[in-house]
Amino acid sequence: MEIKAKALDTVNTQVTVDISSSDIKQEVEKLALKAAKTMKMDGFRVGKVPVSAVIKRYEKELKQDAEQALIKESITKALKDSKKEAKDLVGEPYFEKVERKDEGLQGELILSFKPELKLDGYEELIPSYQTPRVTKKEIDEKKENLLKNFAKTESIKEDRELKEKDFAKFDFEGFVDDKAFDGGKAENYTLEIGSKQFIPGFEDGMLGMKKGEQRDIKVKFPDDYASANLAGKDAVFKIKLHDIMELKFPNLDDDLLKKILPNEKEPSEEMLDNKLKEQIKNEKLYKLINDELKVKLADALLEKYDFDIPKGILEQEIDVQFRNAISTYTKEELESFKTDESKYKEKRESFRKEAVKSVKLTFIIDELARLRNIFVNDQEVIQAVYFEAYRYGSDPQKLLESYKQQGILPVVKMSLLEEKLFNDIFSSKEKESKKAEDK
Repeated sequence: MEIKAKALDTVNTQVTVDISSSDIKQEVEKLALKAAKTMKMDGFRVGKVPVSAVIKRYEKELKQDAEQALIKESITKALKDSKKEAKDLVGEPYFEKVERKDEGLQGELILSFKPELKLDGYEELIPSYQTPRVTKKEIDEKKENLLKNFAKTESIKEDRELKEKDFAKFDFEGFVDDKAFDGGKAENYTLEIGSKQFIPGFEDGMLGMKKGEQRDIKVKFPDDYASANLAGKDAVFKIKLHDIMELKFPNLDDDLLKKILPNEKEPSEEMLDNKLKEQIKNEKLYKLINDELKVKLADALLEKYDFDIPKGILEQEIDVQFRNAISTYTKEELESFKTDESKYKEKRESFRKEAVKSVKLTFIIDELARLRNIFVNDQEVIQAVYFEAYRYGSDPQKLLESYKQQGILPVVKMSLLEEKLFNDIFSSKEKESKKAEDK
């Protein structure tokens, strides 16, 4: 068996392997001899089965195992020649070429190692920003939405028309082509007008109605409506309005404040306003970080720090991005990928540039997290998966098992690590800004 290891760059080593037919034959005999010592076979006592009989019966399986063992041995030797250890490897060895020749095996594979990054001076790249300001109007709107949870609807006393933000109690039945359709009928249904819970045009069509009034409302179902039999269809809803109600907000007294702020000994409206102000500020800051600051910092980091990346990891990322984009391709494109390999390769290659950025940023984030002592444990990953399951009404344990089988958990972990890291970076930046302002 001939093995040649050649460094392609600082993290990738190309290993050329030439396994002859005699190498495979010797390994087959070695494996067969080992199996013969414990194998049961009709006509022979345990431990007395001839090696030739084992090979004859299991030749195909033994040959496959022999090839795998020799490839593994070649990787071990290549690591030794490169003065590396198995723990230094990143991902699985990546086979670039493999072919059979004279009943032997020839191939080229890539061994990839984790880049050694030096991110000196990264702090200078963190973009400055102003702490988001919160207005009194924003606090009042937030407080109104909070009090809405404690508000109750009451029927209006005056004789007036239905308007925006009113709550209507009504019967309705929908018709398409003069025929009632399933799920299009309800009695004493309550709807907040302007909430956009119904299809476009429905709530607007009810404006101006009075108690006891009946009206036909013409609407059109959206083209992307969930029920295919209704999508894009014109419809008529027959409405009978029974009652008009409005929301009555409670007084923000001591009892209500204690419900809203149960952990405070002496809650006050001023205390509530301060908490709402902090919440709004954090929401604005979170949006600013995710929509703007993270992108700026990531671009700056990628521009400043250039390094070699593992080929195997890169190829995997290209495949992931290609698969994730499949839903955006036309049927014609998908068919062309099956029949024309050049078109498939061309489309796949179009993801390389973004994949390089993604892989590099992953290693940068990993190193920054190490420098800043940021980590994510397994329990946090499980909690994130459970939260996602509860959010969409799924079984959390089934979703966790599904993610394990698909190998998605490392992706979840990296996403959590990224979020914690950037929050730590920008919260530290905010503290520095406050100190500068106080001086």
